[in-house]
Amino acid sequence: MAYQAGGQRSAPRPVPESLDAQAYLEDYAVLLEAVPFPSVVLDHRWDVVLANSAFASLFREMGQHPTAMPGDNFLRFVLFHPDAATVLGEHESSWCLPMLAHFAAAVERYAHDHGLQSIRRDIAQDPIMEAAYRQGLPHWIRAVGEQAVVHDGAVRPLTHPDPRWGATDCRVVDETPGTLREMGYTRLTLILRETRRERPRARRARRTAAHLTVVPATGV
Repeated sequence: MAYQAGGQRSAPRPVPESLDAQAYLEDYAVLLEAVPFPSVVLDHRWDVVLANSAFASLFREMGQHPTAMPGDNFLRFVLFHPDAATVLGEHESSWCLPMLAHFAAAVERYAHDHGLQSIRRDIAQDPIMEAAYRQGLPHWIRAVGEQAVVHDGAVRPLTHPDPRWGATDCRVVDETPGTLREMGYTRLTLILRETRRERPRARRARRTAAHLTVVPATGV
């Protein structure tokens, strides 16, 4: 069964109007569940539409959060959940900054979307996060190049709670078929790699997004 966690969302999930579209999503959930790797379908706000059991397993040890659970809104999870860095390795550079770059593009495209504006307000309420978004992000994109913010094909570190995987890498693969794309959805699958990464436990593993270092604190 597709995994969908409880909790509050930044905006209601869109419900396809036609029965055919709804039936397609129900069948697609069955397909998603057959995939052995974490796989998720997201809308343009990063609200989770569908996710499989492997996705649930990856984030099974996350503590409860009122607005940033991985099965509700993946962007909020990456940015605001205090436990996100325990799973998402190199949290700031490999996950937060690329997601912020995609968020900036979405805000520009959907300027009046209430869900995106809600996330934007939450970013603005944190001075360091706001400085990272407004000042650090453009500098980072210039430094690493536009390709660094592309999801499809990116290799990013993570730590799986299952010791059979442990500290490893995943390749992010965009598997969005045309029908999902027409609905405004994106499917991403995290292909776990067999090669383990030898990484010391980051002493800032439980740091919150408020502690982004892309902009020095003195510059805020």
